[in-house]
Amino acid sequence: MKLDRTFLGLELDIDNRFFSGTLLAIRTGSSAPKSYSISCCTVGITPRVKLTEKESSTLTILHNGNTGIAQGKTWRRKRLTKREEKLIRTLQEMDINNCDNFTPRRKLEFISNDAIKEKHDHLDDSKSPIIESHSAILEEKIPKIGMEFDSEKAAYKFYNEYAREAGFSIRKHTVHKDITGKIIDRSFCCACQGHRQKDKRDVNIKSHRPETRKGCPAMMSINGRYIGKYKVVNFVAKHTGHNLVSPSKTHLLRSLRNINVAQTSQADDIDSSGIAPKAGFALMAKQRTVEMKIGDTGGVLEYLQQRQLDDPNFFYAIQIDEDDLIANILWVDAQMMADYAHFGDVVCFDTTYRKNKEGRPFALFDGVNHHKQTIVFGAALIYDETTSTFIWLFDTFARAMSGKQPQTILTDQDAAMAKALAIKWPKTYHRLCIWHIYQNAAMHLSHVFTHFVSFSKDFSSCIYDYEEEEEFLNAWQEMLEKYGLQSNKWLERMFKIREKWALVYGRQIFCADLTTTQRSESMKSVLKRYHNLLQFFNHIDRLIDDRRYEELKADLRTCHSTPVSSFPVEILKHAASIYTHEVFELFQDEVRKTYDSTVELYDQSGEILEYKVTPYKRHYQHRVLFEPSQGKVSCSCKKFEFAGILCLHALKVLSLKNIVKIPELYIKKRWTKKAKTNVVKIQSSGLLAELVGPMNEKEEKKMIGI
Repeated sequence: MKLDRTFLGLELDIDNRFFSGTLLAIRTGSSAPKSYSISCCTVGITPRVKLTEKESSTLTILHNGNTGIAQGKTWRRKRLTKREEKLIRTLQEMDINNCDNFTPRRKLEFISNDAIKEKHDHLDDSKSPIIESHSAILEEKIPKIGMEFDSEKAAYKFYNEYAREAGFSIRKHTVHKDITGKIIDRSFCCACQGHRQKDKRDVNIKSHRPETRKGCPAMMSINGRYIGKYKVVNFVAKHTGHNLVSPSKTHLLRSLRNINVAQTSQADDIDSSGIAPKAGFALMAKQRTVEMKIGDTGGVLEYLQQRQLDDPNFFYAIQIDEDDLIANILWVDAQMMADYAHFGDVVCFDTTYRKNKEGRPFALFDGVNHHKQTIVFGAALIYDETTSTFIWLFDTFARAMSGKQPQTILTDQDAAMAKALAIKWPKTYHRLCIWHIYQNAAMHLSHVFTHFVSFSKDFSSCIYDYEEEEEFLNAWQEMLEKYGLQSNKWLERMFKIREKWALVYGRQIFCADLTTTQRSESMKSVLKRYHNLLQFFNHIDRLIDDRRYEELKADLRTCHSTPVSSFPVEILKHAASIYTHEVFELFQDEVRKTYDSTVELYDQSGEILEYKVTPYKRHYQHRVLFEPSQGKVSCSCKKFEFAGILCLHALKVLSLKNIVKIPELYIKKRWTKKAKTNVVKIQSSGLLAELVGPMNEKEEKKMIGI
């Protein structure tokens, strides 16, 4: 069949319904355009004829705000004219399927190969995460073209529930209304649709909000022009530019933040009674738990057993003393094990007294995640702070973590703890908390701090500033002579263990930029109020849940937004794409400092170049070695080795060499957005077998592991 006119529009189904994205081939004839125009009016679209270079005619569709496939890039809404309304009434009186000059086709006929490829790419979404997730979603919850809804709100609710199952947030997009204000058509899109518009006030903004628009094409369009109900006329399932969130985070998405009727009523009652909002939330959380009305010992055992029933991977161990009384308790849940697998390279360990009526010390294993937030790896109630107690504690904690020991551990200045670490974890690098050292210095050297204002600065300089051991030793000796402290016993003891607190001896060891164990001090200060063991266990769970909720929100923020740099630099754009928001801010601060620093070539040995970098208003020069062939850079400050991000001195040299991306060698995974991508498998059965395996009678009395 020879065609001299081709009409680009929507496919006409056998029941006269149109679907977007189809070409219709129409037999040549004078009545064909008229018949096609009548059909277009039924779905609110208007055709026009466009001459091609070969003087043939192509009919182009202008869609009323619904997103779909159309010829060209022109999209606009056109109100119905009186002539079109008359054509619609005529259409209702005629059977368009019997029109001799109008041939509807189910099979798509595209003019060009590009159009065929475009449709194929649009339909072939087999590798899309959303398509893969459809297998876990009930069929009736997935939008389909042709679905009908009684109202626009019903369509929004349906698409929002689908978004909950798939793991993304939605928002209302385009809308068209008639002269009476009734919604004619509406489109809903993914919250990451589009791109941020340039703001004229950018020059006055110092800190930009994270970028949340990623150009995602996912959307659903409805049209309710003539059928009385709203029909789905377009649905795009594919997401690009962002990741879908896990079910544990969907309640944090903006379109899914809601509470049920019962919770609303309860919140109103609490508010009307005069209870503060924060106290009200605590009350609502408390009502979800069941209080145990048993004595301390029996209640603790029941609590631990119930936790294990709720979480099969929950681990706890109890040490019994000679009188068959509970001496020490250690517990670790599955989330703690997973966190330790990701971020257990650096651990802080600290104990605090008077956590119950018997004055038992409470011990906490904690660390820092990729958002620079405090996370808990394990908790314990111990009888005393002796070497034997710490040996049991460190050994049991390692067993709970499948034998993995931390690379670095920070503790206070406790001799029994240091001895136990040397016995059980000899390969772990032991660092002392700087905060505790300052507290001890204030006690033992109070007269020096009082009479000499400059002593604090000199003492701090010995801890932090020096990069070479010889420089540190000279500065230490000068400080002793300057303030007459050559015979001070406390300083003599501190000098003997200088490898554990002076940064000059620990710069090459990764510590996640931690120098103190005080990150969890706020949690411990709250727990001091509870002297009953059952109250203590319940409230520590609540505090840990609060920390995990903050991490969950940070994960969602990282997943759905990208930090915006204060100034347009390529290396910052690269950093924003790989680092979390908190680590990006630290990296951006280092980049900012490079612009005020000076650099000079000092020496060259073969391919290795040696530079001297001097920060702004500083007299101390840092030595930076750069090897172009290997792309390696190292600085004498050892910030990358100690903290895991490049220092301003190394970045200054990379900028000098026109390197605009962070070398892969210097991207530490624990600070990136993909820090938790590896799957952690927790072998609870092997752990239990190890703890409750064959023991002699004495060992069974000393430890009970369940």
